[in-house]
Amino acid sequence: QVQLVESGGGLVQAGGSLRLSCAASGLTFSSYGMGWFRQAPGKEREFVAAINWSGGSKNYADSVKGRFTISRDNAKNTMYLQMNSLKPEDTAVYYCAADWTGSDSHRMVYEYRYWGQGTQVTVSS
Repeated sequence: QVQLVESGGGLVQAGGSLRLSCAASGLTFSSYGMGWFRQAPGKEREFVAAINWSGGSKNYADSVKGRFTISRDNAKNTMYLQMNSLKPEDTAVYYCAADWTGSDSHRMVYEYRYWGQGTQVTVSS
């Protein structure tokens, strides 16, 4: 049974930083591309960042480029999202997702096979 468990969310002031983690089990983690998405109240789930199976290729939404960094540790079956210079508009539930193709190029929700339950990130102004 595949499980993706996010952690590291919380309340932070604008300009602050958070590091999200996504621990994976039940799948061959090193074969999967991984992604982060977020969903704010009343809005659709949107792409944030993706990383390919090896960690050698990454893809970011324009809204987070230069502020967020995605990474992974295949030995620990864990993916990370370092979020710096946070803004109130970054407030959302953040989800990690697994893409069986191993790619970092997928930005659509339907392209990801497995999902975590999400972790809340709140940025106060």
